[in-house]
This record gives sequence, structure tokens and C-alpha cells, in this order.
Amino acid sequence: MPRRPILLALLIAAVTTAAILLIVRAGQGGSTHAAVGSAAPPVAGTTLDGAAFDLAAYAGKPVIVNFWGPSCVPCRDEFPLLEQKLTEHVADGLVVVGVLTDDPVDPARQFAKDYGATWATVVDTDKAIKAAYRVAARPQSYFVDRTGVIRSIQVGELTDADFERQYSRIAR
Repeated sequence: MPRRPILLALLIAAVTTAAILLIVRAGQGGSTHAAVGSAAPPVAGTTLDGAAFDLAAYAGKPVIVNFWGPSCVPCRDEFPLLEQKLTEHVADGLVVVGVLTDDPVDPARQFAKDYGATWATVVDTDKAIKAAYRVAARPQSYFVDRTGVIRSIQVGELTDADFERQYSRIAR
């Protein structure tokens, strides 16, 4: 039975590889990717209007990080909802932060103007923010509580009911 030693060697190699990967990952100080219950990865850069932006400046406020782009059809319906929710929850200090990904800046500026976006949008040219947040589709929104922890993630367009259900997790 010469197969048994080969299978055993393959099994030992697989287990050893998995253990090494776990050790290496643990040595990296934990994950910097977005997940419910973890700290929101940094969002910093230049906005559509050329201003510097850093999400860290909004510590202590409930924040929605919204990934969008002008080629995203559902974003057209979601933008007015976000504007409405900013108005409704102004007393809570709600902040919406857009992250432009996968689309050029000039059409995005026009889109934000046409759809009345009053919040800052960070341009994610190298897609590093998108990668850190593990964005699967646009729109995609992250509900971040006052301590900077992600409490909920919405993949796809937010409805009023979606917004209120998830916002209740970060408004406290």
C-alpha cells in the first residue's frame, strides 16, 4: 500500500501550511478588513471637491460609509433617501460619507450635484478603501457606531425600512 504514505504526507503538508498561514495572519496584528463587530477601516483621502478628508474626524458620531458611482443605477434612488435621512437624523449628528469607486471623478461630481448630495465623497482612485471594506457591489453601505465599530452592512440599495432598521444599531 504505497498510497498511504503519500496521502499522509499530503495531509501533513496541508495542515502545516494552514497553521503557518494562521500564525502569519495573527502576527499582522489582526485584520484590517471591514466586518460587523470590527473597527471600521480608515477612510482618508481627497473628496470630489478637492478637500482633505479623514473619517477619524467623525469619532463619536453615527456614520454611514456609502460606496457608489455614477454608473450605479440603484445609487440614483438611494441618494435622495440618504439626503432625507441626514435631515431626519440631524439631531443625532448623523454623518454620511461617500466613497467613489470604479468610476471617473468628473461624472461623479455632476452626479452628486444633480442628485443633491450634501455629504463628502472620498475618491478611491487605487481602490484601497474598496478592498479594505470588501465591497461586493454598489451601492454598499456600512453603518458605523459612535465608537467606530461596524454594526451593520447593506449590500445593494437601501430602502427606508432597511435604513431605519440598521440605523437603530448605531444611533444609540
